[in-house]
Parts: sequence; C-alpha cells; structure tokens
Amino acid sequence: MFAYEEKLKAIKLYFKYESYAAAINELGYPSRGALIQWVKEYKDNGDVRNKFTRRPKYTDKEQHAAVNHYLEFGKCYSRTCRMLGYPSRELLRQWVKDLAPESRKFKRNGLKLTSNEKEAAVLSLLTRGETSAQDIADNIGVSRESLYNFKDQLLGKGVPIKKMNKTKHTDVNKLQDQVKQLQEEVEYLQMQKDILEKAGEIIKKDQGIYLETLTNKEKTILIDALRPKYSLSQLLSIVKIPKSSYCYHKKQFALPDKHKNVRTKIINIFEKNKRRYGYRRIHATLKNIGITISEKVVRRIMREEKLVAKTIQMRKYNSYHGEITPAVPNILERDFKANQPSEKWVTDITEFNIPAGKVYLSPMVDCFDGAVVSWTISTSPNAKLVNTMLDQAISVLPKDAHPIIHTDRGAHYRWPGWIERMNDNHLTRSMSKKGCSPDNAACEGFFGRLKNEFFYGESWLNVSIDEFIVLLNEYLEWYNTERVKLSLGGLSIIKYRESLKLIA
Repeated sequence: MFAYEEKLKAIKLYFKYESYAAAINELGYPSRGALIQWVKEYKDNGDVRNKFTRRPKYTDKEQHAAVNHYLEFGKCYSRTCRMLGYPSRELLRQWVKDLAPESRKFKRNGLKLTSNEKEAAVLSLLTRGETSAQDIADNIGVSRESLYNFKDQLLGKGVPIKKMNKTKHTDVNKLQDQVKQLQEEVEYLQMQKDILEKAGEIIKKDQGIYLETLTNKEKTILIDALRPKYSLSQLLSIVKIPKSSYCYHKKQFALPDKHKNVRTKIINIFEKNKRRYGYRRIHATLKNIGITISEKVVRRIMREEKLVAKTIQMRKYNSYHGEITPAVPNILERDFKANQPSEKWVTDITEFNIPAGKVYLSPMVDCFDGAVVSWTISTSPNAKLVNTMLDQAISVLPKDAHPIIHTDRGAHYRWPGWIERMNDNHLTRSMSKKGCSPDNAACEGFFGRLKNEFFYGESWLNVSIDEFIVLLNEYLEWYNTERVKLSLGGLSIIKYRESLKLIA
C-alpha cells in the first residue's frame, strides 16, 4: 500500500514527462498498471483516494435474510447455506451471533446431563417420528450437535439413525437392550485396556505385555492393583487364573519374607560397592561372610529390588602416533596366564572425558591375579605419565624378577625414555599388532571393568579435575584391597595373595 503523498508524486511526474516508464524509473515505484489506475482516477475525480475500502461481499439485506431463514427453518446452518446458496457456515454462524444472539442461548447452558437423561434424549431422537432433531434438542435444552454426540457416545459413530414410531414399544425395548449390550462391550474393552496398561506399569516387561506369558504370581499382583475398579470375578476371567491359584498367592504375599535379612544385606553390598557388583559377585561376597544362598535367589532379589549393575561402553583413547621406532615382537601371543606374580605385566593408557576436562590413567596390571602394581594419573598423556608409572612399578619389583611387559604400539612405549628404562632393568618388551586390541585384552578388560564400575552412569558435572583424581585413586585402592574377583574364588586380590602366603 502506498501513501497518499506517494501517489500524488507519481501522478505529477507522469504529467511532467507524459510517460509512465519515465515516472516509474525515477521513483522506483509503482507498477505500470497501478500508475495507470491512479492517473485514470485522478483525471475522473480530480484526486485519488487516501484509503482503500473494500465493498462488503453481502449486503445487510442478504445477511438479515440468511439469519431469518436460519431461525425459521430449524436453526440448521447447513440447511440455510444449502437452500440460499450462500454464505459459508462459519460466516452464517457469525451473522447469527451478531444479529440474533438470543437464539443461540439454551435453557440449560452450562449444565451437564446425567447418563439417564442422555439415554432418554437418544431414545427421543430415534423415536421422534416427524419431529425434527432441532425441536428435540430445544426441548431438552441442548444443541442439536450435542444431541448427536450423545448418540455417538452410546451407540457409536458408525450406527445409522433409523426413525421409529413411538408406539412401537418393542423396538424401544430392543434399542435399550442394544444400548446395554454396547455399554457392556465398552466396559469389557476398557477393562482389557486397563489391565494391559497396569501390567506394563507394574511388571515392566521389556518385550511387551502378553497376559498368557505372565506367571500366576504376576497375575495376582495385577489383579490386586485393579480390584478397586473392577470385580474379582471379572478380573479372574480376563486374566485367566483360577481363583484357587489367586488365593494361594495372596496367602504367600501375607507371609513374612523369609529372605528379609538377606535382602537387606544384598542391598547394602550393592550400594557399598557403588552399584558395581552383579549377582555373581554379590553371591561370592555373601559366601565370604558365611551366608549360603542360591545364585538364583540372589538374582531374583536383585531383580525385585531393581539392582542393576553398570554396563555402558564408550570409545577408548588411542595413543598411536605412527612407527616412531621399530616395533618388538608379540611375545605373549594373547597368553595372559601367569604362574606367579611379576611374571607378565600389561599396560596401556585410558582417557576420562569429564566436563572439567580430560584425565588420563596409566596402570601396570599383573596378569597373575589382576593386581594394579602401579599407576599414574595426569591431565596430559605425555612421556612423564608412563615413565613415572614404570619407575613406580620397578621400585616394588623383587630383585630376581624380570617380567615381560606387554603394551600396544602407542608412541609412549617407543620413545627413548621408556626403552632405556626397560633395558636398564632387564625387562622384556612385548607389543600388540597395530590396531589389534585383543592382543592386549588383559589391560583392555581392566579398563572396561574400571569404567563400567567407576565412570559410566555417574554425573561429573560439578566435579573438578582434582576431585576426580582423588575419587579415581580411591577406586584403584579399593580394586586392589576389597573388590571381589570370581576368578580368584570370590576373594579380593590381597586376600588371595595372603591365602597363598605371598604376603604376610
């Protein structure tokens, strides 16, 4: 839209140049057709309009005629639009609202009908004879649309309306029976829906809910959860469990839990070890403190208490920087079994990426029992990290021990500092193939356990790097002194060595 002054300026330029193109080129507006229209209007009227006003599509007379027709012929928007040929239903509804607002008010505006009143309204609709649906709606005090909604609620949307004579009481009785039957079917379907939803909420099957696969105990729990809403006979019929079985499990629920004390100890062991133990290690821990119980019972109690150990995997740190120095052979050849301590050692570097920054761990692991001989932690994966770790490991090495130290092909194990320390202490180097993590599976397995039990599943949002290093050191100390290993007969590393008289 252009302002009045802009239009006059364009018209004056046209009269000055006597050319539409010249005026448009100088001003940059309007289109040729618009300028022609402005000039024509100026010549005819001596001026141009300041504002454009659209003529209404329908006159007042047409609007009143449509509203009167709506009021006279049953207050049906569709009928009026169809018979007059205008306007749209929405436009007619607006005209009625403006010109006859009192006709849209119902006697029971804001009130709700009871179920019996709705059924009576639907019966009146179906037995109305020659009476219009609008008249029935007006008598009840609802809109015609609401009347048909009642019908859909009771009979369904797909049920057609068939007019019946009021005197045919048998037909009315049949209709009432049909309504009752449909209500029973709806109630049955609703009950099935509630049962499946409640089963998913309480039992929480991973692969979906199938009533046929539920145990009688699970069915009993499900029935008890729905008893306030449905009768016992209905639930027993749908869930398909004998009443005797239901009563048996009800009595079992009432009995005291014979595993109450063990249940408490299992929860305490799981929480004390920071949710790192599965049912096998918890079973071994219970055995160590003198409690004899089946692994199946431990697994069931953990499932009932929702005690799930951490199991998450992420991409590991890679320290390969190319062939810096010649690689040495793989002496271990994936044989990580050792007959005595300090016979075979494995090492590598792993990365912890937390919001505060990155932290790197370099451990030395003894293949004899998985003990962490030494470790260093730093914020940079440099030569000092691995060399310091090796120095610490050498410091605790017995005088007559010369273990094989197996690594990957990372740059840290091919730099002169590492090679010099290995040669000075008569230690044998062994290396994995390039990009072959199974060749160093003993160390990779240690990293997997470490991260599943300590790192993954925890929030490190407000933990600083120094705090993280303290927690990591605490875990490694716990790993060496307290953590139960099934491969060691359910003993911790230090207890295992004490049992072999390797340490006092």
